[in-house]
Amino acid sequence: MASLLTDPLFEVSGRGPAPIQSFYHFSVTKSDVIWRWWKISPRIVDRYSKPGELKQSHEDFLDDTWLHSHYDYLEHLSDSLLLRIINYLELEDVGQLGRTSRRFRKLCGSEEFWEQAVHRHCNTVSAEVASLAVEVGWRTIFFTNKLQLQKLISRSALLRETC
Repeated sequence: MASLLTDPLFEVSGRGPAPIQSFYHFSVTKSDVIWRWWKISPRIVDRYSKPGELKQSHEDFLDDTWLHSHYDYLEHLSDSLLLRIINYLELEDVGQLGRTSRRFRKLCGSEEFWEQAVHRHCNTVSAEVASLAVEVGWRTIFFTNKLQLQKLISRSALLRETC
């Protein structure tokens, strides 16, 4: 099964936060975790520093507290991947996660998340419900009971016929 995985498994590069703004490259391969950095600083002490590399096995990486304290993994994951992960949480945990940062508040309240939640919790989603969701939002659809949904769908259909 591992032979089906591509190498590297995960890779990300970027610049660190101000004021230092060093470059970094983080890579996970089948056998190693590699952290590379290039320090860029106006300080004379750092002017001639060479690029660094830390290469560890997966087991050593998991035990390395220094590296974990210097890199925020969740911050560098894409929104689509985070949404996939968030969809495995219970709804009360999603609410708690949304309170941790602006990014998670945006993701946990996004239409894409609530659309996935509706599809995950309902056996089927009719075309009428999907079109109503475009008007009122997927979160509203999720928290509305079936009887209220039927009323909203019939009202929406009447409004479309009269317009």
